[in-house]
Amino acid sequence: MKYMKLGTRPDTFYTSDSIRSVYTEVTCDLIIHVNETRYLLHKFPLLAKCGRLQRLFSDNPSMDSIDLPDFPGGAEAFETCAKFCYGISITLSAFNLVSIRCACAYLDMSERVERGNLSLKLDSFFSSCVLRGWKDSLVALRSTKAYAPQCEEDELGITPRCVDAIASKVAADPSRAGWGDDLAELGIDHYWRVMLVVRSVGTVPPGLVGEALRAYAARWLPHARRDESRHRAVLERIVNLLPAEKGAVGCGFLSMLLKASNVLGASEATKGELVRRVGVQLEQATVEDLMISLDDGSGYDVDVVASMLDHFMTRGEKRSPPTSPPRRRPGPERRRRSRSAEDVEFGYQESRRSSAASHGAKLLVAKVIDGYLKEVAGEPNLPVSKFVALAEAVPDFARTDHDDLYKAIDIYLRAHPNLEKEERKRLCRALDCKKLSVEACMHAAQNELLPLRVVVQLLYFDQARSATAAAAAAAAATTPNIKALLASKSVRGSEGWSVSGLRPSGFEELGHHAADEAGGRGRRRFG
Repeated sequence: MKYMKLGTRPDTFYTSDSIRSVYTEVTCDLIIHVNETRYLLHKFPLLAKCGRLQRLFSDNPSMDSIDLPDFPGGAEAFETCAKFCYGISITLSAFNLVSIRCACAYLDMSERVERGNLSLKLDSFFSSCVLRGWKDSLVALRSTKAYAPQCEEDELGITPRCVDAIASKVAADPSRAGWGDDLAELGIDHYWRVMLVVRSVGTVPPGLVGEALRAYAARWLPHARRDESRHRAVLERIVNLLPAEKGAVGCGFLSMLLKASNVLGASEATKGELVRRVGVQLEQATVEDLMISLDDGSGYDVDVVASMLDHFMTRGEKRSPPTSPPRRRPGPERRRRSRSAEDVEFGYQESRRSSAASHGAKLLVAKVIDGYLKEVAGEPNLPVSKFVALAEAVPDFARTDHDDLYKAIDIYLRAHPNLEKEERKRLCRALDCKKLSVEACMHAAQNELLPLRVVVQLLYFDQARSATAAAAAAAAATTPNIKALLASKSVRGSEGWSVSGLRPSGFEELGHHAADEAGGRGRRRFG
């Protein structure tokens, strides 16, 4: 931290009967009331440096008492300014700079009143020391909260200058450790302004911006309650600051924000944006990330997960092309489009392909969804329709096996024993018996809760699987015998077998004779 000392005289201020005064040989002739504190001082040193006091006494030269209501920084800031007027030593730092500078502006301690006045010295210290230091800039910016209107004015401009200084330091060295934690100590208004500048510069990687936002959320949101609008504003500002790049923030962090949005009663727009962001990178999510409770706490929000899955499956399909498609002219001939137009469309198609979910990503998402279904299947208030809709939203090819889906169905059936027959059939509609493992198939075949149709299918496919396995085993046992037989057979040219594949070598000769005869007949026909 940087410090600056002004003045050389020792501190001679004292308190007597709740009155602050100064030891001098000259009798005090001025009473000043600052908020709840009363000062007994002298006109000459104060009026020489304070333009506001000069104007007050010019209107009424005979008065000996002044009231300074709503003094910025209170009695402490006023006393520092008064000590400067007396030449008493004062110490300035980032901690008290803002309050004293606002007090100087209130008293008009400018160069117009006297050369070398306190305002000029404070501005010089602010520019040359405070703004150049990381910690000093943060301390000064936090101090401006109590004097927001004055610090925003063009005359002082303390807040915008601190914001720019901090953001420029982050942009210049985004890899420096701990800057996200340091910024997390700022109030949301100051943090918002700093991060907007940081993002606009464009030199900070999106992943580091995401880490900084995570640190800020961890600092301010863990103990948030629904009735605190301040925390709701924090959440919505964080969501608005999230980088647009996929993967800049993890699904775990997005899920935490979504859970907090339910607690805080955030806007539907905020919730929808978080759901969309989780959806477009759903392959990175875990089952725990999807365990979002309903607002009333009665269970888990399956609709939100279904919306996430929809965003994932339609990823890259909802974007509009950058240009309108060309109109086709009537007639067989049309002018060829320019190369630039073709390049634009090609780039658009490539962008769609790159943003669409890959096959591997869909396999991962299928595993996560089936795991989620196992977790929520035991919820007593979960309707069959929502369970089935989520299960069927996963493409068939994305499930390499149906073991987890079967486990989820089994859990649901046991948790809801009073289901109607049609509901049980509907529940098992997405289950593919051919994709069950042997263990799962054996368990399902003995499951009395499954519909009879499903059990019959299981037995049929199990029998077919056994037959296929037996045939494969028999074929495997026969193959070595055939190979041994062929190996023991000696191949000799006198027996008329070609080397290329046990085909009679005379076949080729026979073919030549047949061709010659056909040619002869042809010659006779045209002769």
